[in-house]
Amino acid sequence: MANKPFKLGLVSKLVIAIIVGIILGQLKFIPPALLRVLITISSLFSGFLNFVIPLMIVGFVVKGIADLTEGAGKLLGITALTAYGSTLVAGTLAYIVASTLFPSFITAELVQKISEAGEGLTPFFTIPLKPMLDVTAAIVFAFMMGLSISWLRSKGQGEVLYEAFSDFGEIIVKVLNTIIIPLLPLYIAGNFANMSYSGSVFSVLSVFWKVFIIVIIMHLLYVSLLFIVFGTYAGKNPFTLIRNQIPGYMTAIGTQSSAATIPVNLRCAEKNGVSEDIRNFVVPLGATIHLAGSMITITSCSTAVLLMNNMPHNVTMIVGFIAMLGIAMVAAPGAPGGAIMAALPFLPMVGITTEVLQQLMITLYITQDSFGTAANVSGDNAIAVFVDKLYSSKIKGK
Repeated sequence: MANKPFKLGLVSKLVIAIIVGIILGQLKFIPPALLRVLITISSLFSGFLNFVIPLMIVGFVVKGIADLTEGAGKLLGITALTAYGSTLVAGTLAYIVASTLFPSFITAELVQKISEAGEGLTPFFTIPLKPMLDVTAAIVFAFMMGLSISWLRSKGQGEVLYEAFSDFGEIIVKVLNTIIIPLLPLYIAGNFANMSYSGSVFSVLSVFWKVFIIVIIMHLLYVSLLFIVFGTYAGKNPFTLIRNQIPGYMTAIGTQSSAATIPVNLRCAEKNGVSEDIRNFVVPLGATIHLAGSMITITSCSTAVLLMNNMPHNVTMIVGFIAMLGIAMVAAPGAPGGAIMAALPFLPMVGITTEVLQQLMITLYITQDSFGTAANVSGDNAIAVFVDKLYSSKIKGK
């Protein structure tokens, strides 16, 4: 029996890319110009990725909804409500934990140390490749077309449109498998090399490592809770589901983008036994509307900033902020730090109004962004398991 050639799995490649990126950024004898080559490649890939992401949503979600000729509208409503409810619960739990634990170690003197972060390197050049659609327009268009095609198919019509979007989805899959996934490790290495070179991650962690650790623990506990609850409901082993999610989690840590993790997350959903129709619908949709990890991070960071400045942080104010933010962040996926950028207009709701405080929020959030994103995408697959079971047992009546 011939020995199969050894091939590194995706998780191994991502771990190696992260380690290599951090090491390259720390080696002072490497000329910055050499690092800028890697960062330029990473930047160009990022531009192409941002161009593909809305097309990816259209390619997957339209067909995903159109395939659900029974109860498509109900499925959309159930998925959206589950994702929003999860985001609200995550933010509320984060506030309870933060307001309980943070006062024991956060002091006003910590504010002065945030300015220690340096600046990263810039690419040699960029190509202004604008997406044909933004993420919000893509998801609205996908909903409209998917539901309409599903309705037409229930009347025995719409097959031409269905086949057109089905073929378009196949094209997107080909692009993902031949370009996006193979180049992800290089992209991740560039991101981590730049963060390592600037030292911003380490300087912030040296001050807020307790906040950082507590937030990550909350991410992991909340995602585990989702898998336990939804996995138990679906009659599946939660620990097997969690193990299958590791590639998606690692990819999200490296890309800092829920949308960019969609292709890997679809593979995780397949391993979890989620039906093709449901995973092609819920996973891309969840990447846009389910932001529990980001909500945990933003709520925790907001509470930390308010505590550091002796500002009010009562529960009524924070819950209203969480409810509004859960809707506002829908447009955030696709770019690293997108959630905090979408949240900036709403920070005044909790008293974070000055530029200094907002910059502090951005710094705190960006440091932990990749872990929040990893929690987001992991929660997407937990929801997919729940929706798959609910759809098959209640809506289709199997």
